[in-house]
Amino acid sequence: MTDRPDPPTSGPEAVQLRAWLDFHRQTLKQKAAGLTQEELARPLAPSTLTLGGLLKHMALVEDNWFSVVLLGREDAAPWQGVDWEGDPDWEFRTAADDSPEVLLGLLDDAIAASDRILDKIGDDLDTVAKVASRHTGQPFDLRWILIHMIEEYARHNGHADLIRESVDGATGA
Repeated sequence: MTDRPDPPTSGPEAVQLRAWLDFHRQTLKQKAAGLTQEELARPLAPSTLTLGGLLKHMALVEDNWFSVVLLGREDAAPWQGVDWEGDPDWEFRTAADDSPEVLLGLLDDAIAASDRILDKIGDDLDTVAKVASRHTGQPFDLRWILIHMIEEYARHNGHADLIRESVDGATGA
């Protein structure tokens, strides 16, 4: 398993939010560490959710929130051209075809791209996203996006705990 940073117990808001995001990013990678392609593709019934699907999903989520929503950019590869209406679970479904190296590489690349964006913005949590909420029409600020990303990882890390335990019995962290 890989090392996971402990978030600081005090300090500036932006530093703490990014530290908690890094903590949860590393937790997901820890849950997938050392597994084969077949193990990453194994669901925990009755769900079809897999660790590989979670890795690919979070790579998509990283790219979508930081690049597409925050900066207004187009989807990056491999998300370009996906028929999301015809196959809304594409990233979950296709993850079984990807090796652990490909899945972890997608996530690592997405995280690195997100971190470059965050480093460029700095501590300005009031930065407003280029794309507004499709539900409210209101813009997101960076603070909201960071909190949402922490929540997204934390929720999926709970799924990852159960799936990993069903695969090989590994528990904890």
